[in-house]
Amino acid sequence: MVQNLTGEWIKAMEVEFDVKITPGVLYDYMLYHTYTSAAGLIGSLTGALLVVAFFMGGGALFLIGGIIILAYLPWTLFIKSRQQYLANPAFKEALHYRMNDEGVTVSQKEEVQSQQWEDMYRAVSTPRSLILYTSRVNASIFPRKDLGEKATAVMEIISIHMPPKKVKIRG
Repeated sequence: MVQNLTGEWIKAMEVEFDVKITPGVLYDYMLYHTYTSAAGLIGSLTGALLVVAFFMGGGALFLIGGIIILAYLPWTLFIKSRQQYLANPAFKEALHYRMNDEGVTVSQKEEVQSQQWEDMYRAVSTPRSLILYTSRVNASIFPRKDLGEKATAVMEIISIHMPPKKVKIRG
């Protein structure tokens, strides 16, 4: 038995799973990360305003500019996700994760790294993945398709060990 953040006594938990990082998984993460940042939101707003300006009587340049701005970010993120996948040998093999009351351990071949729960930055979800940020820009990505039936246990263990203000996960 361990005590959670609200002081309740709960049964100790542990969950293990393997994930495979693919270009699609990276793209999903990059889209979320970019469009929840100020730069991504400002870019989208600018593109949308240019399109609206076209429909309010502005010239074709407004429409062209708006479409280019709105399409640029997703396209470049798509290309970047493919490049990052190809450039990183760690993505060629599955990553093995173990989450328990102490924290998160990731291993691949002989490499093992651990991080304690109190060092985690935040946890969020997208329709395709659960994302556990280990810093402002670094994260562990858990594709829902790889988690399968363990997705609920992963969400639960994250929610138990991290403060509620740092967790924005939807089932």
